[in-house]
Amino acid sequence: MAVRTLDDLHDLTCRVLANSNTAPENTKAVADALVAAEADGMPSHGMSRLVAYAGQAASGKVNGRAAPVLTQPKPSVIQVDACSGFAYPAMNMGLEKAAEVAPDAGAVAIGVGNSHHSGVAGHPVEEMARRGLIALFVCNGPAGLAPWGGNRALYGTNPIAFACPVEGREPLVIDLSLSKVARGKVKLAADRGEPIPEGWAVDAEGQPTTEAAAGMAGWMVPAGDAKGAALAMMVELVAAGLTGSSFCYEASSFFTTEGEPPHVGQFFVVFDPAAFGGPVAAERIATLIGAIDAQPDTRLPGARRFDLRTKAKADGVEVGDGLLGELETLARG
Repeated sequence: MAVRTLDDLHDLTCRVLANSNTAPENTKAVADALVAAEADGMPSHGMSRLVAYAGQAASGKVNGRAAPVLTQPKPSVIQVDACSGFAYPAMNMGLEKAAEVAPDAGAVAIGVGNSHHSGVAGHPVEEMARRGLIALFVCNGPAGLAPWGGNRALYGTNPIAFACPVEGREPLVIDLSLSKVARGKVKLAADRGEPIPEGWAVDAEGQPTTEAAAGMAGWMVPAGDAKGAALAMMVELVAAGLTGSSFCYEASSFFTTEGEPPHVGQFFVVFDPAAFGGPVAAERIATLIGAIDAQPDTRLPGARRFDLRTKAKADGVEVGDGLLGELETLARG
């Protein structure tokens, strides 16, 4: 393992993507997202994704030069067509517009279609919370969960994220996958030849497995069993159905260069808390947070990432030597 500063990783990401037919404005959005994942201790959504991203941009599976297109069919409805490009610039465009609209409208919905992998779900909602807004986010991805009692993956691991501002402290950020763990963790274990705990995934025959490669060939175990599978279906209908995007079983892999663009969807709802409760809204949020803090041994969801982020900014992060070598080769072209 080697230690690299966040600036070094950002520069490396930009060089890799520049050599992979990606426009500068898209390169920056992707680099910001991947490095932020590393800083928050989420390597499954960080630099380990860059080899696949670069390969897909080079092959055309993701259009690295796409310019997302925003429309506003109704005052509180924002639609963004990612145009087969990376999700990050398309989501950023929609959220920037939402931040303009929400204070007057009170609430606004953003649908992003024909998109790609959206990374750490907590990051875009955290950004809205830092602007004083509340945000809810759902997205889908290639099939990784079976319907409860089913024998074939139809849903993605379909994360749900939520963030709200908390007066005088970091935002509350809740970010959870609807599988017991994010599928990227299984992929990372498979790449490293490491086992996974039993209960994370099943193999292609639906049998529990501790072999990461077998788990990738099968499907993930939903969080909360039948309840998690039902929530994954809900996300499919909102993130893909409302945006005209691919359902998970129709989407191509985020990890390979083969196939058509995945064309998945993302969906946000952004609220201005002042429009609903005025100053009382902030007070009520703080009251609940205080009640949680008052109990011993509690920790707010997402709090750990802020500590890791501070440490990463000061000390850098560890990245595997093999991965760094592969990325340096891609950066040289």
